[in-house]
Amino acid sequence: MFIKLVIGECTLNVVSTYAPQAGLDEEVKRRFWEGLDAIVRSIPPTKRLFIGGDFNGHIGAAVGSYGEVHGGFVFGDRNGGGTSLLDFAKVFELVIANSTFPKREEHMVTFRSSAVKTQIDYLLLRRCDRGLCKDFKVIPGETLAT
Repeated sequence: MFIKLVIGECTLNVVSTYAPQAGLDEEVKRRFWEGLDAIVRSIPPTKRLFIGGDFNGHIGAAVGSYGEVHGGFVFGDRNGGGTSLLDFAKVFELVIANSTFPKREEHMVTFRSSAVKTQIDYLLLRRCDRGLCKDFKVIPGETLAT
């Protein structure tokens, strides 16, 4: 979903996304990234852009060669979906906002079940706009359904 919000003199381009799950066919994943690529390319680099959603990937705690997009405050190990997200952010000069703030684990976990806890939901914005995001944390116990 793509929404353009005009607030006074400021225009915000907001994209909400849901990436294909890990077990799906690689062709489905490729089409997802191509579609998101086309949306981002349609927004001039001088315009404000926020992309939030469930990327079904783990960017992992290790920053590695992604220092310009990954703030280092994440838990867990990187997987293929996380690498795709990091590569995407790098190409479009985005930063993963929720990796830039030190938080306790319960304020990073975006999906929890009885067997697993993960961080798969991320907020991305242009590096030049990183100052617009002052904080980011998950509020434990906030659920839409039981």
